[in-house]
Amino acid sequence: MSEDAWYAFDGGHTIGAPGSERGVILADEEHDDGARITLERDGGIAPFAITCGIYGWMMHTRSFSDAAQARRDYDAMKQALGAIASAIPMTSDPDVEARTDATLAAIGEFVERFP
Repeated sequence: MSEDAWYAFDGGHTIGAPGSERGVILADEEHDDGARITLERDGGIAPFAITCGIYGWMMHTRSFSDAAQARRDYDAMKQALGAIASAIPMTSDPDVEARTDATLAAIGEFVERFP
């Protein structure tokens, strides 16, 4: 998966704005294959939060007390999320059922890896 598949969400206009966890958005990126990941600070629940999702498939939020750990996990989660998004099958794929099962398993593994 290419790092080029990720780009600043909304042209970077969300940086500094309030996020879904009521914090200030520090990083906000979208993937060409329909995923998004956002890092916030000073949210309503924790000092740092990462929210991410694959459009139409899943949404996941994590809380952190440490900025360095949040940044490390943001980068690791972004890579893993992009790999899953890139592997989602098209409905016209002859192996769509098996590939959908594999995508669901990968999402489950992602949530376990990044609880």
